[in-house]
Amino acid sequence: MEIEELLRQMTVEEKAALVSGTDFMYTNPIPRLGIPSLCMSDGPHGLRKQKSSGDNGFSGSEPATAFPTAVTTASGWNTENLRKMGEAIGRECRHYGVHTLLGPGVNIKRNPLCGRNFEYFSEDPYLAGAMGAAEAEGVQSQGVGVCIKHFALNNSENYRFMGNSVASENTMRRIYLKPFEYIVKHARPAAVMCAYNRINGVYCSENKWLLSDVLRKEWGFDGVTMTDWGAANDRACGVKAGLDLEMPGDTPICRRRILGAVKDGSLPTDDLDSACRNILSWIDRYVKPADQTPVDWEKHHALAGEIAADCAVLMKNDGVLPLSGREKLHIAGELYENMRYQGAGSSMINPTQVTTPKGAFEKRGVKSVPLEEADTVLVFAGLTDEYESEGCDRENMRLPDKQLTLIDDMVSSRKKVVVVLFGGSVVELPFSDKVSAILNMFLPGQNGGEAAAQLLFGEKNPCGKLAETWPLTYGDVPGSDTFGKTVQEVYAEGTEVGYRYYRKHNVPVRYPFGHGLSYTTFEHSPWQNTGNTYTQTITNTGSRYGGEVAQLYIDGELKGFRKVYLKPGESRTVTITPEAEDETAYTDTYAVPPLPASYPITMDSRFTDFRQTFLGRIIYASVLSVANKQIKSANKMPEGPGKENALKGALFLKRIIESNCPRAMSMAMGKKLPWNVAEGFVHLANGHLFKGIRAFLSPVKVPKLPKEE
Repeated sequence: MEIEELLRQMTVEEKAALVSGTDFMYTNPIPRLGIPSLCMSDGPHGLRKQKSSGDNGFSGSEPATAFPTAVTTASGWNTENLRKMGEAIGRECRHYGVHTLLGPGVNIKRNPLCGRNFEYFSEDPYLAGAMGAAEAEGVQSQGVGVCIKHFALNNSENYRFMGNSVASENTMRRIYLKPFEYIVKHARPAAVMCAYNRINGVYCSENKWLLSDVLRKEWGFDGVTMTDWGAANDRACGVKAGLDLEMPGDTPICRRRILGAVKDGSLPTDDLDSACRNILSWIDRYVKPADQTPVDWEKHHALAGEIAADCAVLMKNDGVLPLSGREKLHIAGELYENMRYQGAGSSMINPTQVTTPKGAFEKRGVKSVPLEEADTVLVFAGLTDEYESEGCDRENMRLPDKQLTLIDDMVSSRKKVVVVLFGGSVVELPFSDKVSAILNMFLPGQNGGEAAAQLLFGEKNPCGKLAETWPLTYGDVPGSDTFGKTVQEVYAEGTEVGYRYYRKHNVPVRYPFGHGLSYTTFEHSPWQNTGNTYTQTITNTGSRYGGEVAQLYIDGELKGFRKVYLKPGESRTVTITPEAEDETAYTDTYAVPPLPASYPITMDSRFTDFRQTFLGRIIYASVLSVANKQIKSANKMPEGPGKENALKGALFLKRIIESNCPRAMSMAMGKKLPWNVAEGFVHLANGHLFKGIRAFLSPVKVPKLPKEE
């Protein structure tokens, strides 16, 4: 593809189309010049290739492998897991003709209540960056691009569509930008996705400091920048700031603004050409025909199980584990049969198959006996989709009450109680001192049941380590009283995130960052350093084969890690050379603006604000009825994976609508909610009937798309 020649031949209208997506997951083709569409698909822990366009996958997606989510894989402290997983996802992308995967997500886990924490790696920027880079390298080794997300300071869900993240430059540089910087410099991702929120008052989608000064000029990024789905604000300002592509597109208002700004000179043609050049280079590099070679789905299913087993964390064990197989087991808990293996939201995958703990136990001939007969109790517990999901933050850090009651009842039986946890986020564990063991499987992917059985019966040895701190109670978390409460998210704790805070202030925790037990024992020699190189010898002093992680901390911060697997009596010396640190002194100051008024309702108002007025309540109920109808329909379906996925999708839609704003909804829905209609709803909600009618009757007019000519 002769990119410069194509740019010379393109009309302004064609350029405006190229920097806008179409059909929800594609770039706009330009048939006149032979420029094809590039296909994207949600990730990041598997492929969610839609069967039809424009519905965000609610009507179903192609079968694909649901791998363990980031909360799980980060706990493996093994970049090779992510590389292998990325390679497998890349092969599935090629099979379905997907050119770029939307992931990995590498935002920092600032607070354990963030509803999307399951999709992110860690509270530590180095660990998050290393894991994200490995996945990116794996996917891109297959000729498929990745799009790392969500850039930046997108660390909560309640107000993510219109929120303002207020933080100092030092806080951003030392914590929240670091994973992105690491991946850009080590893995050269094809694309970076900007977040919905503002940073210190400026939308990420038009933040020149973020998109151009830091990302491109400082870090050397040479790929495509795109919005999250519906994250555009002023499209012409975005192009000038360094934003290449607006997704999902099909928004006449954005093309109208670009064309108008070029015409009046406020948008230089060179800036528009720069965006087009980046997109054309991306298309040229990654658009290839679908790979007709069949995917080995069974091999990928097995890989998902292997990774899940390597990443599970044995949080507590008084010797009851591993099980010998001779125990009389009483098995309780809804997640035994209905294992939660992936998160809820845009990353939801239609799995090729699912192996639950019940299925894995039955394969081994293991059955549950009544409680008056058992010597050991297994309780399968954790967070369900009702309690954590993209689109909203959790209300508290507790497990569901009925699960806590069940565990207490089992403890009262005076049996040995083993709790097997599933879920994507940190929870309070008030029963920790009362039970014999806690095995955390996190969200282990579609083969998580087999992995759980292998670990419980000692066929494999747990060797994961926590990638985030588990506090005693939510009240111990810095900023717990303000997180997710308003449109303004003030990062007042600065760089004291996660273990940095707990260690500095000597705050007791339930389980610390980096914690994880084993069925064998290890001995670590003291770290030795020569110059900037550090070495440590690890010896397996127990009787079982197992994995252990060397964790290097300098001045209280993780600077490197290596995972080794050792036979009994075997030793291995690991060598770590930390990367050079940025010695620049950045400011720790920030200004907190006043909270915006909730009335009058604007295009940036949270949709729940519509309930303030009579007409607003009618509009709110009408729009929300779409999701409510889907929920009712899903509940009527026969039991099985189809119903489960349909219900997940419907609940996600409800949460997204409630937390959204008219601007982002219009930008995300394109032709289904044109800009003038969204403006009309806002006018009506404010009681301006005639302004609303006038808006409804004033559609935005733009030239036809090139594909329509």
